[in-house]
Amino acid sequence: MAHGQGMRIAAIDVGSNSIHMIIAQVESDGRFHVLDRAKEMVRLGRGSLTSGRLSTEAMSAGVRTLAAFHTLADRLHVDRFKAVATSAVREAANGGEFIQRVKEEVGLRVQVIPGREEARLIYLGVRHAIDLRGAATLVLDVGGGSVEFIFTDGEAPIALDSVKLGVARLSEGFLRQDPPSGKQLAELEAHIAHTLDPVLQPFERHRIGRVVGTSGTLLNLITMAGYLRGDPPDGHLNNFTVSADDLGRIRRTLVKSDREGRLRIKGLDAKRADLIVAGACLFDHVLQRMGAKAVVACTWSLREGVLLDFLARHARGIAETEQYGDPRRRSVVRLARHLGETGEHGSNVARLALQLFDQLHEVLRLPAEAREWLDYAAYLHDVGHHIRHQDHQRLSYYLITNGELLGFQRNEVEIIGLVARYHRKAAPKDGDESYAALTKSERRVVRSLSAILRIADGLDRSHYAVVRDLTLVQRGDRWLVQLDTRGEDAELEVWEARRRVALLEEVLGARIDFQVLSGPEARPAVRTASAS
Repeated sequence: MAHGQGMRIAAIDVGSNSIHMIIAQVESDGRFHVLDRAKEMVRLGRGSLTSGRLSTEAMSAGVRTLAAFHTLADRLHVDRFKAVATSAVREAANGGEFIQRVKEEVGLRVQVIPGREEARLIYLGVRHAIDLRGAATLVLDVGGGSVEFIFTDGEAPIALDSVKLGVARLSEGFLRQDPPSGKQLAELEAHIAHTLDPVLQPFERHRIGRVVGTSGTLLNLITMAGYLRGDPPDGHLNNFTVSADDLGRIRRTLVKSDREGRLRIKGLDAKRADLIVAGACLFDHVLQRMGAKAVVACTWSLREGVLLDFLARHARGIAETEQYGDPRRRSVVRLARHLGETGEHGSNVARLALQLFDQLHEVLRLPAEAREWLDYAAYLHDVGHHIRHQDHQRLSYYLITNGELLGFQRNEVEIIGLVARYHRKAAPKDGDESYAALTKSERRVVRSLSAILRIADGLDRSHYAVVRDLTLVQRGDRWLVQLDTRGEDAELEVWEARRRVALLEEVLGARIDFQVLSGPEARPAVRTASAS
């Protein structure tokens, strides 16, 4: 393994529509980061889901694609492969022949997995990328041959199920005209209801508040819904949210359009033009039946679940996933570690920043969720140092907003990145394009959190956690920041905090003084430059 001490793993999903691969570098302690992804729409299951046999043409296309993926993986020095096949191969009478061809011609062993195992692995992938806590959720994966359902109460999956209702199967079985006739649509929707309703009915009492959609078909529908409402995901699809009504409008548009008309719809992947109608009808039926209002996109699915399952079974140091049950915090920690970390400084600054937040959030009228944004911005504020010191705050912004932070909405990542960007030097201003693109309330939050982060960063100037705790005391039109240093000298920290205090004074509309406490006695107050 010339690439380092860690292991490189390729996880491959041989689906009925597409073949996907994800390649990850796994460190000796179980940490990992994604190196590359590949996807090819092969349509392996074309015709087989109704005929019961994979065509020679489809098998050859699948073998060629897997050979190309294997070559890519070899160039990246992949050590281990884990490949699984789903509905099309699982159901085909000659599926074994395809598996044998791949083994002989590519040198790759492909495991055919049952539907419930497919659902379990999808859940592992989704749980890693989306925060499923706090609400009953239906995770829905619509492939070419089957649909996987995972019901979760926010803590664990209540049920895993797989139903033979993929978009290729439905399109071949019911949609023989373009656009489909009213009779064909009625037959399709009756079949969907007859097959799905017994699966969905037991879970209607759980009051499913949201549906998480994964797989290419659903992600494409969610993207189209974003375009329809004038808010496309713009490359940030994971955790992108639309409403069930948005999806309903997309379905109504699609069923009336022929192929040329569908291709004119913004956001449609042209490769899915022939299958998207069936996917829209199925998706809309599930949303209507469950009464769910919110639809959330998840870009992690089966192949990522295969990777995570492999790590859980084989990597002794995989305790990190258990250590950070919150996928958002886990994602932040992993980004920091991938970029080289920043020692204890990020944690120290985050601790001080949250102490300031907890004592100021009511005065500053900050929303509760801003506390978490500040925490993560503080933890990541110095990651730009790993590229260069000069203007590292701008590089921190770039790395945060372009890293794969999972579990966050787009605007949350932007806010975290901007707060980190403004932790030093220039304050936020409307001339900054990214800042100006925020809503008025978001700009106010960024300004307040940046002001807090500047002080917290200054109070750990030496990176030795000299300031253990701090307390704010309001005295008329002034605030006194009392610093508990356990007797350690904090002159450098106070000097730096004084240099950073102007923005917080502006936000608060008050002057700020600092006082270092040494045991029960207080040293004389150290006044800010603006207060003197």
